[in-house]
Amino acid sequence: MPWATRGLRDGIVTTRYPRRPDDYGPGFRAAIRVLQPGVDPVAATELPGLCPTGAIGAAGGRVAVDRGRCILCGRCVEGRPDVFAFDASPEVAALRRASLVVTAGGADADDDDDGAVERARAELGRRVRVLRRSVHIRHVDAGSDGSDEWEVAALTNPVYDVQRLGIFFTASPRHADLLLVTGCGTRGMYGPLVRTYEAMPDPKVVVAAGADAASGGLVHPTYATLGGAGGAGGAGGAGGAGGVGGAVPVDVWVPGSPASPFSLLHGILLAVGLLPRAGGRKP
Repeated sequence: MPWATRGLRDGIVTTRYPRRPDDYGPGFRAAIRVLQPGVDPVAATELPGLCPTGAIGAAGGRVAVDRGRCILCGRCVEGRPDVFAFDASPEVAALRRASLVVTAGGADADDDDDGAVERARAELGRRVRVLRRSVHIRHVDAGSDGSDEWEVAALTNPVYDVQRLGIFFTASPRHADLLLVTGCGTRGMYGPLVRTYEAMPDPKVVVAAGADAASGGLVHPTYATLGGAGGAGGAGGAGGAGGVGGAVPVDVWVPGSPASPFSLLHGILLAVGLLPRAGGRKP
């Protein structure tokens, strides 16, 4: 039985996250970060052209990246390594869509009001407090290319093992506490997505997973996606009308193309109040 000897040799492979940090390593491409708060206004006009999804904004020389539109292709890092770099930390989920727009140091480019984030956290915490340690997830593919689903499926393997945290996947929305949405938000999936959300009992939370769900990714805007041809936005406008936000009220946004299992786990734990803060306290 080779699986038995392999198990004895490898030992426990399940991550201890979130009880203990679990770093993917310095080479992992979890997100793009901005190294400089600004560049020469003339040179800044060339930066948006580096991104195929319009995730880079450089108005007045102030550089910002919308992680909700970023597909992690790396063209910006290759073209301007003095301005952009990959961030290895998978903890990139945000409570507000605008918080996915970052400048140098990871600061929010569109929202300087920390009170707004705290109010969002408090409201989310109030709604999910009754869920306790038993959380059931209904996953809906709203027009994905399949890569997001591979990462979602990985959450149940021995490395991540979300069931150890009391998190389970369910086929019925009537048994679900959390709606996990992937895909760009096609018009054909608008009705099924809304009906799934409405069938879920209260309290319920929604997590938009991946750049497609956050903004439509590469395929937005098209006639087949929610928002049509409007709302291209760019980094300065927090993403425009693409993605699934126009169909269901999103509580947590997880960027990535696709979002990694650790990023998904971070977003889910953030959504259901099971993510410890610094000092060991839950939000």
